[in-house]
Amino acid sequence: MDKTSGMFSLAGDVALVTGASSGLGRHFAVTLAKAGATGAIAARRTDLLASLADEIESAGGCALPVSLDVTDAQSVAQAVGAATEELGPITILVNNAGFAVDKRLMDTDESDWDIVVDTNLKGAWLMARETAKAMIRDGVDGRIINIASILGITATARVHDYAASKAGLIQLTRTLAVELARDKIRVNAIAPGYVETDLNRDYLRGQGGEKLKKRVPLRRFAQGEDLDGALLLLAARAGAYMTGSVITVDGGMTLSAL
Repeated sequence: MDKTSGMFSLAGDVALVTGASSGLGRHFAVTLAKAGATGAIAARRTDLLASLADEIESAGGCALPVSLDVTDAQSVAQAVGAATEELGPITILVNNAGFAVDKRLMDTDESDWDIVVDTNLKGAWLMARETAKAMIRDGVDGRIINIASILGITATARVHDYAASKAGLIQLTRTLAVELARDKIRVNAIAPGYVETDLNRDYLRGQGGEKLKKRVPLRRFAQGEDLDGALLLLAARAGAYMTGSVITVDGGMTLSAL
């Protein structure tokens, strides 16, 4: 694959991306591979990872599909162990696995809350804990990148559990940045706005999306590549003096009232 040069090169790095079977996770894995990283691509649906691995390898990269349920501590430990054994010490973790439920408060049951918070917040914590242990043991300069959301910063209706989990993830980012700095591990987050993916494309291109777009100062929704700059900045040497940062990539949406 084409290798990004200089301060944004990831040659020699091993990156583990969660939720890599589709959407932003898949895009992040390809982006990191293009910059030179060897990738452990992880998700519950390993059958969906096969085509991603083929895509990366056919372009000259290297990708290892890994089975992972971020809500299960044993699965997390096994995934980190398998990636390290096959690829070498993990230097980059992208905590991307996420889940959302779109319901009013009174229609949300406990199982809805649990799956959202367990995936988005507990899962990121489990991954950070296990990967940080490995990074410290292996003596690497580690980078943990949490994928948060502008809904962890501002508010809108019907996604209270998702918003709470992403707000918690932002604060987890900051506290881990303080705690892990002496261990040479930088912890940062990206807070995207609305990004067009296979899951939401029909809605964003419909009437509801057109109405929503009017609240974005740049008057468009993001594409996956709009997040590449922030991702590579936090993953590469270019961002070596950044930790505890939350980079908002939202077309200016948080500048205007929701």
